[in-house]
Amino acid sequence: MMRAMAGAHDLSAREAAALYARGALSPVELVRACLARIEACEPKLNAMYRVDAEGALAAARASEARWREGRALSPIDGVPVTIKENIHTRGDPSPIGTRANEDAPRQQADAPPAARLREAGCVILGKTTMPDFGMLSSGVSSLHGITRNPWRLDRNPSGSSSGAGAAAAAGYAPLHLGTDIGGSVRLPAAHCGIFGLKPSHGRVPIHPPYLGRVAGPMTRSVADAAALMNLITRPDPRDFMSLPYVDTDYTRLAEIDPKTLRIGFLAEMGVGLAPAPEVREAARAAAGALAAAGAQVEAMDSFLTAELFDGVCRFFEARSHHELAAMAPERRAKVLPFVAEWCSWRAREFSGRDVMAAYGAILKLREAAVAATLAYDYVLSPASPILPYAAELPSPTNDPRQAMPHIAFTVPWNLSEQPAASLNWTFSADGLPVGVQIVGRRFDDLGVLRLAAWLEQARPTQRGWPQVG
Repeated sequence: MMRAMAGAHDLSAREAAALYARGALSPVELVRACLARIEACEPKLNAMYRVDAEGALAAARASEARWREGRALSPIDGVPVTIKENIHTRGDPSPIGTRANEDAPRQQADAPPAARLREAGCVILGKTTMPDFGMLSSGVSSLHGITRNPWRLDRNPSGSSSGAGAAAAAGYAPLHLGTDIGGSVRLPAAHCGIFGLKPSHGRVPIHPPYLGRVAGPMTRSVADAAALMNLITRPDPRDFMSLPYVDTDYTRLAEIDPKTLRIGFLAEMGVGLAPAPEVREAARAAAGALAAAGAQVEAMDSFLTAELFDGVCRFFEARSHHELAAMAPERRAKVLPFVAEWCSWRAREFSGRDVMAAYGAILKLREAAVAATLAYDYVLSPASPILPYAAELPSPTNDPRQAMPHIAFTVPWNLSEQPAASLNWTFSADGLPVGVQIVGRRFDDLGVLRLAAWLEQARPTQRGWPQVG
C-alpha cells in the first residue's frame, strides 16, 4: 500500500473504492487524509459536532483487512462518511442542534441510515452540525455556534444540514448524510455547490419517522449519491412509514434520453422570496440545455398560494412551539432566542382549530403539488431563490415573524412526498454557487438521479473546490 496520496481527501467514493480494490490506496490512508483535512478546516468552518478519529481509524483498519482478503462488505467498503447530528449513531449524543439539550445522553443504537452504512463497511468520521431543532435553514446554532460556507466564510451554508453541506464542499469526506423536512438537504446543497437528494418519503428508512422528514445523500457528484442510495434504502422495520423495499441499482445513471421527456419549468413560485436574477438565469439556462437536447420544456404556473404557504409555516411553528413549551423554563432559556421567538410569536395563541387548519393546508398543498406535476416527467426550478446570505443570520430575513420565505421552492415536495434534488449549475459573479432543483414523480428516485446526472454533464464548466485550510 502507498503511504500517502496528495489530495486524497478530494477522491470520490468510486475513485477511492477502485484504488482500494487495486491495492493502490488503503482505507486507513484515506481516513487519515480526511481527518487531516477536517483538522485544517474546522477552525474556519465549524462543520463538525463530533469527530471520532480513533473509531474511524479502527474501522478503516478493519476495512483494509477485508479488501486485502477479498471480502469487502460493499462496493464502497472503507469509504469515509459524515452523518448529520440528528441521525442517531451508537455512542453519540443527539441534541438536535440546541443548547437546551446539551446534556443529551449517548444513543444506544444506530438509526437506520447509520446502521446501513456501518453494515456496508463505510467509515463514520463523525457528526455534522445543525441549527436548533433543524429549523430555519441556516448554519446558526445555540449549541454548535456558526457554521460557515467554504466558498466564502462570511456566508451561510444554509441548513438544516448545514455542517454536511459545508463538509462536502470542503472535502471532509466523499459521502455525507443529511435530513430534509422542508429543504434541509437541498438548500445547503444549493448554497454549498454540491449535489443533494431528498428521496421519496419512506424510500430511506429513518427513526423516528415524521411527516415530510427524509434522510438523503449530500455529495460532490451524482454518482456518489447514487452509490449511497444503494445502501441507505435497504429496509428497516423501525420506520413504520417506509415504502416497500425495491432492489434497485441507483448507480445505473446513463439510461435517460431528453428527447423522450416532458419537463415543467417552474421559474417563479409567486410566494416567498422572488428568485435573484442570477438564480433565475441559472434555472433558465438549465431548462434551455434540456430543450436544446430535444426535451419538451413547458413553462408551468405556480400551485403554491400565500394561504397554503402560511399554513405550512403555521404548522412548523406549532410543532416547534409544542416542543418548546414542554421544556422546563431553565432549558427553554437556552434555545436560540430567534428560534424561540419564531415558533412562539403567534403559535402561543393557537387553538386546536388553528392547528387543524394548518394541517389542512398541508393536505391541500400536497394535492396541489401532485396535480400540478402530473403532466410532466420532471419539474425543473430554482432550489434556493437567493444566493448564500450572511453567516451570522439565523434566517435570510433576520425577522422571526418572516423566517422561512426562502423555502417556497423546496417544501412542497416534502409534503407531496416526491423526490427532489439540488444540483449546482453555475456560479454568481462573485463566485457563489447557484443550484437548480429537479423534481420527479413520487417513487421515481432513480429517474431524478438520472436526469441530474445528465444535467451534471451538460452544465457549464465548474470552478475548483474551495481551498479553506
